[in-house]
Amino acid sequence: MAAAAALWRRWPGCCCHCAQALPGPWRSLAWAGGRKRAAEEEEAAAAEGGKAPTSDFLKGSLSLSFPRKHSIFSRFHHTTVRTHSCGKVVSDEKYRDPFKLGRKDLKNLYEDIRKELQASTTELREMCEYYFDGKGKAFRPMIVVLMARACNFHHNSSGEVQANQRSIAVIAEMIHTASLVHDDVIDDANSRRGKMTVNQVWGERKAVLAGDFILAVASVALARIGNATIVSVLTQVIEDLVRGEFLQLGSKENENERFAHYLEKTFKKTASLIANSCKAVSILACPDPKVHEIAYQYGKNIGIAFQLIDDVLDFTSCSQQLGKPTSADLKLGIATGPVLFACQQFPEINAMIMRRFSLPGDIQRAQEYVLQSGGIQQTTYLAQRYCHEAVREISKLRPSPERDALVQLAEIVLSRDK
Repeated sequence: MAAAAALWRRWPGCCCHCAQALPGPWRSLAWAGGRKRAAEEEEAAAAEGGKAPTSDFLKGSLSLSFPRKHSIFSRFHHTTVRTHSCGKVVSDEKYRDPFKLGRKDLKNLYEDIRKELQASTTELREMCEYYFDGKGKAFRPMIVVLMARACNFHHNSSGEVQANQRSIAVIAEMIHTASLVHDDVIDDANSRRGKMTVNQVWGERKAVLAGDFILAVASVALARIGNATIVSVLTQVIEDLVRGEFLQLGSKENENERFAHYLEKTFKKTASLIANSCKAVSILACPDPKVHEIAYQYGKNIGIAFQLIDDVLDFTSCSQQLGKPTSADLKLGIATGPVLFACQQFPEINAMIMRRFSLPGDIQRAQEYVLQSGGIQQTTYLAQRYCHEAVREISKLRPSPERDALVQLAEIVLSRDK
């Protein structure tokens, strides 16, 4: 219970919609924060002539109404947002495309990684290079170089990326990929990024060693930066990855603690890498601890939102779109946000969670309950709240194309379908 309360205190301004996942006294704590934030939003929206997110829940009802997708960004950009009949949200303002803006700093990214991974045997080199084929989104390196430029400009009006800052982008992608190799072994996964996993092609033992080797090479590259603070920040990521995996392997019997457990796991497995990589480049950019905290908080919130949407897509997308099997988490016995929210409407899911969906029919029933409940919408709304916080943080930096691209990135995280 204490852990749940602490997590809610650490996450600013969570709305009452999310509070349903925390029964008992911590739900009341979250409701109070939600009422305050809702009042602030209504006041701001009134000033802008718009409509704030509303909820009948504030009036004592359990029915929810969700805001228009991406309306949270209107406060940071003077722009008109219109929704087409197909549900696509289009902005009249020409935002900077984060991927195009970050592309020049990420040129030859995978080639540089492959050079780092020079191995003594052909087989080890092939295994290590398997996912570094240039077909990934390079989402994490792209955030890192944009944050580097934004912080550099904030400090001294120079937006150029330093060599050591780019090295952090390379290291971040290597750590991320090593974690994917290890995750696929733990999960006995068959496919990743539209092709067979390393463990399926070369076997589990060699896959574990390949992941270890990638981490080792990343550690050597990190040491070359020659900054003890940076080393400390990024090695925290590796510790968090391991702790997060252990959290995922366990589950909480106490329903009150289950959602806090889920969010902590989400931070450690996904958001810590983004948060600490952003912090690392900000440390190289300027000595101001306030800027370091802005960078960290942006990465933390955008990272959690990214994973929340990933958990939604596990129920709403198809395998071909994702490049990996859908409902994968349920098949592994893992309850994510949509399932935990669905528990509020279908308490019988709790028993399935405790037996990790191991009985015949559990997975199908859980899927049906999630789709019948508001679990998908509530998880999406929670992701919007984290993106709102990310945008609020990054908007504290001086205006620059890269800062605006990081704002736009929050919108992309929410609208992605794979």
